[in-house]
Amino acid sequence: MHHQDGEAFADEQLKRINKLGARVVTIWDKEYPELLKKIYDPPAFLYVLGAFDLNDKYAIAVVGTRHPTHYGQLVAEQTARDLAQYNITVVSGLARGVDTIAHSSTLKAGGRTIAVIGSGLDVPYPLENKKLLERIAEQGVVVSEFPMGAKPDAPNFPRRNRIISGLSLGTIIVESAEDGGAMITATLALDQDREVFAIPGNITERRSVGPNKLIREGRAKLVQTVDDVLEELKPHLRPILKKERELEPNIELTLFEKQIFDVLRPEPLHIDALAEQADTSTADALVTLLSMEFKGLVKQLPGKMFIRL
Repeated sequence: MHHQDGEAFADEQLKRINKLGARVVTIWDKEYPELLKKIYDPPAFLYVLGAFDLNDKYAIAVVGTRHPTHYGQLVAEQTARDLAQYNITVVSGLARGVDTIAHSSTLKAGGRTIAVIGSGLDVPYPLENKKLLERIAEQGVVVSEFPMGAKPDAPNFPRRNRIISGLSLGTIIVESAEDGGAMITATLALDQDREVFAIPGNITERRSVGPNKLIREGRAKLVQTVDDVLEELKPHLRPILKKERELEPNIELTLFEKQIFDVLRPEPLHIDALAEQADTSTADALVTLLSMEFKGLVKQLPGKMFIRL
């Protein structure tokens, strides 16, 4: 790049950055995330939409397949929501599938989330996540190390993954094929001396091979709940966990609702089995479930299946 071209490029970049309302944060700036500075190849410049927060040093990544199973979707949603309730920033890559669920569930729970993308900030990818990207910029940060106008080229994504893990104290893998992108993130996290957590999956499911393999090889800790993750990261999270978990104001349950609620699981349960276990008629159970759905405690799935939220 000749000097002349370099100047033209810089001018063009600045125009695009200003037009988008983005900024450049350099590794010498106070705002540059501490955790990311510690990796062996931190990007010198970050293109940023939104603003980093002091609390972002309590960040955990949630990554996984672009095509999760129903189980993967549920687990990703639950994991992100629980992290948000503990005021932990959720980091992911804005890809389809698990990443998208992680970001949107965090936003829905009123939490902070960081999206690390593999293209320029003005080139949303995948395109259907353009709206989500804008919402993340308002309630968190969208970050890229690639200049404005950069296309989402294949080699960008493994590079981007080192930033996802680099911004996080630990990375949670939800469903990934053996050679999926989430597995690259796991390897990078281990290289960076960060924790890796894997949510186990069904042994007959291709998308469970990744996390199950990490667990089997002792490279990841098996976790079933966010509490398992926090237990492991306690020394790093102490300051934030002191502020007790912010739960919704305690919802009063009638005796009957409690009876039903105790039978419900995060896995779908059919109404007949539910009624039988709660020792009541299907009709009565349905009425109660309806009132609990209004309180946001349960969700009805197709085929008269119910899960607790």
